[in-house]
Order: sequence, then structure tokens, then C-alpha cells
Amino acid sequence: MNRSLLIKSIVLVSVCLAIGYISGITTSQAMDGWYSTLNKPSFNPPSSLFAPMWVSLYVLMGVAAAIVWDEGLHIVEVKSALFLFGFQLILNILWTQFFFGMQSPILAMGDIVLLFITIWLCVTRFWDVQQIAGLLMVPYLLWVGFAAVLNGYIIYLN
Repeated sequence: MNRSLLIKSIVLVSVCLAIGYISGITTSQAMDGWYSTLNKPSFNPPSSLFAPMWVSLYVLMGVAAAIVWDEGLHIVEVKSALFLFGFQLILNILWTQFFFGMQSPILAMGDIVLLFITIWLCVTRFWDVQQIAGLLMVPYLLWVGFAAVLNGYIIYLN
């Protein structure tokens, strides 16, 4: 890994982890109260799984974005891919605010559908710039898809 890529990776992983930390504050405030009263599907993972899963995903996302960034901001495809990356980060934060902060699984569902589509577009754009970057985003896409299913079931069960 060259020095430029290392620095970009540190910056973007830090940004992703900071977003996760902010979302975690909102999430933790609702876990013992409102969220604990919801009916959840039988395949809902244990709460202890979410933090390590998100940390892993944020690291992969940050490295993927750094790989794309390292190709050069003068390239239109890089700018487009990083714009989508930034947009999906905003949608990621909004989902937490809608679901846990506002206690609105319905608003969160609309957001997570848009988030999934945006991540899919981001994966394809990252792939076009650097295939490994696209591959590093796939676990995030799959996890958000699973989260969308959970979100839908929570709406249905409550």
C-alpha cells in the first residue's frame, strides 16, 4: 500500500467510524426503551452482533472509498463514485434517525430502500474504477439488504 492510499484510508475509515459512532449514540438511547418493546422476527440477530458488524463494514467501506479516491479526483468516474459514497453515508445516518431517533420504521423503510439502491450504484461505480473497491462494498450491500428485510418485518409485526 502506498503512502497516499494509506493516508486516504485512515481519513475515510475515520469518517465512516465517526458516522457509526454518531449513529450508535442514537441507537443506544432507543435500545432499552422503544426498540425492546417491538415485536421482531425470529431471525433478528442478537444486539451484540450489530456493533462489531458495523465496525467491520465501516472499515471496508472506508478502504474501498480510499482506493477509488487514490485513482485521482481529476477522473469524472472517481468523482461520481465518491459523490454516491457520500450520499449513501447521509442516507445511512438518516436511517438511524428515522428508525431509532424518530421511532418511525415506516420512514426508515423508505430511507433504507433508497440507501440500498444508492449502495448498489456505488458498488457498480466503484467496480468500474477499481474492481477490488467494488468487492469491498458488497458485504455492506448485503447487510443493508438484510436490514431492509428486518425493517419490513418490524413494520409488519407491529
